[in-house]
Amino acid sequence: MACVTDGNGRWAQRRSLPRTAGHRAAVTAVIDVVEAARTTGVEWLSLYAFSTENWNRPGTEVEFLMRLVRRVVRKHAPLLLARGIRCRFLGVADPRIPRELAQDFHDLAALTAGNRGMTLTVAFDHGGRRDIVEAARSLIRSGTPAEKVTERLFADHLPFPDAPDVDLVIRTSGEQRISNFMLWQVAYAEWVFPEVLWPDFRAPDLLACLHTYRRRDRRFGGVPVRTNGDPS
Repeated sequence: MACVTDGNGRWAQRRSLPRTAGHRAAVTAVIDVVEAARTTGVEWLSLYAFSTENWNRPGTEVEFLMRLVRRVVRKHAPLLLARGIRCRFLGVADPRIPRELAQDFHDLAALTAGNRGMTLTVAFDHGGRRDIVEAARSLIRSGTPAEKVTERLFADHLPFPDAPDVDLVIRTSGEQRISNFMLWQVAYAEWVFPEVLWPDFRAPDLLACLHTYRRRDRRFGGVPVRTNGDPS
């Protein structure tokens, strides 16, 4: 499962607050969703926290986000370890990321590497297109002949090739865009677009999205078995 955490700015705007207030309020949603996902048996959870395009936001907002994320990582590291959650960070390639924050990411990943519960992947400075380009470059550097390239081999050159494809993507705030998020991994994902803004998203909202997903008929381009191949 993956979440595109959308709506922080609009949450703040509706309350006549600065955008930073929305990001601060979003932390509670992150904590609640991570715990709810773990207790409901979700084994892989990805959160889209900061995209490669988010660098285009005002510098003061970006700087606030970097400080906020660092506080969250340092504060909640012991709880994540105790909960058996393995933490990984997807992206983190831009030199504009403060060195201290990059180190905190590295330290949390190392601290929780031995955990065998849910795997939490935080997409930070992430772009799906960039991941695909880097995988193509990796294949070229490896000297793989073009005729030997398969989807499976290509996926092995993406970040975290052990991660399964995403089954469900939740994008809050009602917006219906992919936004360059894990483009390869979400190729056959089901999408749910709840209207609630991310800072207000809580465990009951997550459960409602899971219920919607479980009612979906996932055919992956085929037809239901009961039709016996008869499109009528």
